Amino acid sequence: MNRYPLWKYVLLAFALVIGLVYTLPNLFGQSPAVQVSSGKVVVKVDGSLVGRVQQALDAAGLKPDYVQLEGNSVRARLADTDAQLKAKDVIGKALNADPADPSYIVALNLVSRSPQWLASLHALPMNLGLDLQGGVHFLMQVDMKAALTKKAESLTGDIRTLLRDKNVRHSGISRDGNTVTVNFRDEATRSTALGLLSDSLPDVQWTPQAGANGDLSLSGALKPAEAIKVQQAALKQNITTLHNRVNELGVAEPVIQQQGLDRVVVQLPGVQDTAKAKDIIGRTATLELRMVDDSAEAAAAATGSGPVPFGTERYVERGGRPLIVKRQVILTGDNLADAQPGFDDHQQPAVHLKVDAKGTRIMRDISRDNVGKRMAILLFEKGKGEVITAPVIRGELGASFQISGSMTTQEATDTALLLRAGSLAAPMEIIEERTIGPSLGADNIAKGFHSLTYGFAAIAVFMCLYYLLFGVFSTLALAFNLLMLVAMLSMMQATLTLPGIAAIALALGMAIDANVLINERVREELRNGSSPQAAIHAGYERAFATILDSNITTLIAGVALLAFGSGPVRGFAVVHCLGIVTSMFSAVMFSRGLVNLWYGRQKKLKSVSIGQIWRPAGAAGASTSTEVQPSDAS
Repeated sequence: MNRYPLWKYVLLAFALVIGLVYTLPNLFGQSPAVQVSSGKVVVKVDGSLVGRVQQALDAAGLKPDYVQLEGNSVRARLADTDAQLKAKDVIGKALNADPADPSYIVALNLVSRSPQWLASLHALPMNLGLDLQGGVHFLMQVDMKAALTKKAESLTGDIRTLLRDKNVRHSGISRDGNTVTVNFRDEATRSTALGLLSDSLPDVQWTPQAGANGDLSLSGALKPAEAIKVQQAALKQNITTLHNRVNELGVAEPVIQQQGLDRVVVQLPGVQDTAKAKDIIGRTATLELRMVDDSAEAAAAATGSGPVPFGTERYVERGGRPLIVKRQVILTGDNLADAQPGFDDHQQPAVHLKVDAKGTRIMRDISRDNVGKRMAILLFEKGKGEVITAPVIRGELGASFQISGSMTTQEATDTALLLRAGSLAAPMEIIEERTIGPSLGADNIAKGFHSLTYGFAAIAVFMCLYYLLFGVFSTLALAFNLLMLVAMLSMMQATLTLPGIAAIALALGMAIDANVLINERVREELRNGSSPQAAIHAGYERAFATILDSNITTLIAGVALLAFGSGPVRGFAVVHCLGIVTSMFSAVMFSRGLVNLWYGRQKKLKSVSIGQIWRPAGAAGASTSTEVQPSDAS
């Protein structure tokens, strides 16, 4: 009756081992480390950088615990802060020949002190939020009206070019806000233009209008669905651009995420210099297209054997190769409408570009006269330009063209990202700013874990005193629940914040509630005269429905917080919902497994240790003993 099949014990043992493995990294604390990330858009961090960092440290006599590539950066873990500071200087000198123009960002950081075998299993500690680690928090508002205005300005140029190419005469094009108005002199021309514009610009809703003095016009505005799409694209591009810029700060786990329809939350744990963070996040970047100088003088200048020709500049492209580029700017990033990775006609990786009407005219004229020559695409930030790519013009280009050549799929994706996210798609304004010091974060950690420790201890003492051995089982199930919750948060690489710690404390209280229901149900069955084995079986079976109902209703509230909340509320809701799931598993399955393991093999069980059983006064077989005997009827 009260025996688990072998597979259930194997499942519980497996869950216990997984919980231990993925919880362990959170117990080792953090070690000082040096993080190396890319400082330029043309510099890519890969496995070869690991060897360079290791070689620099070996030459300086420093022995790091490890040097490895993690995501988009290389991290070297050191034994102490003295070695960390020395390693930063050594690596910086080895990787950056010109300190004024660094190719790599070398920053101090903290990494987990857990053994390498845990890291090889992807067992990593939870990330700490701003309130526990300290750092900078920004809430930024995106100017969606500016994004729509920019789109309307682009439409105005496209409409003018389209009508001119099709030889459709108009008497003027004007823009009022996000609405574009095209005036005509007669109805026939307006009807022709309406058909042409409706076919060529399907995302625009056209409405014929007549003025008070007999003027005929077409009023065009983006369809609601397209307007929303433009706003979403602008927000997505801004988030991507912010990610690229934050990399320069050397932040280990930045949080850059959308909040609502037009806001972006930027959290930079470990960053205390608010002024520098604001400067990097709010700076502008521009994209320029220029022709490459392929003269003999330019070739000599590229190799360093001659001066840079007049009217040109020297830049560096990917791979570190010098490139002589003309000063004349053909196009800027304002004319670039879109850049997406894809494939060319030969199924080779390529980048597909789209430009606006003005860009189309310029690209058509320039490409027609420069077939076979190279055109450089440069990204400028803080006055410094980098060559993203310099493809060869193979033919006359128009509104849509592609960059292809010897690139991988990943390189095509990266290039499209750089072209698309070189600058912000819409202006952003910082509407909230908050800085938290590391000492306050350490104090928050101490208080948070003290609350968990004291709360768990108080619950354990009460359960063991009130329910005796069943209280011990309940306490072990509660510990298992805490283990599984922390393990799941670590596996998800969740960011632990103060609201998260509060949710863990709440999860402990809610988890023990299920065990209280089970224990009281077992007591009730014993009071009614059931045998100990039957009472245990009925207690777990009949309490399950009540536990399920209460947890589902609580889970609904948690899901509502997760769906409609933001910031700290969402962090609380995530831990809260996970805690409900783990408490169901631990309180019902794990605690019953312990009870079955202890009592299930006793065929003639005469008593169970579950605390005082109160029976009505004068009832037959009334007992105040903690060892409950079966009644004669059982």
